[in-house]
Amino acid sequence: MDIKTLQQKIRDLLKEKNAILLVHNYQRPEIQDIADLTGDSLGLSLEAAKTEAKIIVFCGVHFMAETASIVCPDKVILLPVISAGCPMADMITAHSLIQKKREHPGVPVVSYVNSSASVKAESDICCTSANAIQVVSSLVGYDTVLMTPDKNLARYTQRFTDKKIVYWEGFCPYHDRLTAAQVKSVKDDHPQALFLAHPECRPEVIDLADEVKSTSGMLEYVKKTESREFIIGTETGIIHTLETQNPDKVFVPADKKMVCTDMKKIYLDDIVKALVTSSPVVKVEEGIRVRAYRAVERMLKIPRD
Repeated sequence: MDIKTLQQKIRDLLKEKNAILLVHNYQRPEIQDIADLTGDSLGLSLEAAKTEAKIIVFCGVHFMAETASIVCPDKVILLPVISAGCPMADMITAHSLIQKKREHPGVPVVSYVNSSASVKAESDICCTSANAIQVVSSLVGYDTVLMTPDKNLARYTQRFTDKKIVYWEGFCPYHDRLTAAQVKSVKDDHPQALFLAHPECRPEVIDLADEVKSTSGMLEYVKKTESREFIIGTETGIIHTLETQNPDKVFVPADKKMVCTDMKKIYLDDIVKALVTSSPVVKVEEGIRVRAYRAVERMLKIPRD
């Protein structure tokens, strides 16, 4: 079956099943093109909570589907390829976090939303790459906080707070692979381009950035600025969204190999199969879900800038 036929079949099945297709910014272009909504992991999950659809097909990785289950316990969450995981999320477990908490009694735990439900359940509050600074600042009365992976996000956040951040040595292998030398080389080839870096990048890469933004932040910034050319320091999948939304602007990957293999595991065929079989289902156990939701909810109560 060709791409267009598969895309139409998916749209027909979504209507038939009263389902909605949520697609992360790093997914394959042909999947992004038929999404009901594209975005980052938390943004998609929060939108999912508002939908009247009974089934949510989440094209992303496992922790994202878990987050959708945490905030939408009454919905059926389908992850078309159940093996789509996250190396960074796998660098910490609930058990190891419990041990670390014992080493730092009374220290609040800030968990990146890019973590498993069980890790969120052991946390005091969650954060995203867009609001980590505000979340840490909200912890009034604490001189020290413990942050789960990503370590580069923690180190970036440290620049904006007097609190001591004890960070976990976990990282996104795709963002962490980008070097300052690579960025300088691309900047030499595109001297007029603005370099947008994701806070999961290394500190020496952050130092070269014109702007440091989450994926949603990059999309908003590019729309508003008059600049015409950009070097993008995050997973290359977002370039499709950027080009679609800004056809008159030029986007250059900081590293063409910044490709998350787990994000690319899902194909159109997998979505068709998931809708036909109503599987694989991701469902967070209620005891864990309630505790994890508490950490997410605390984050959501923090005023946005």
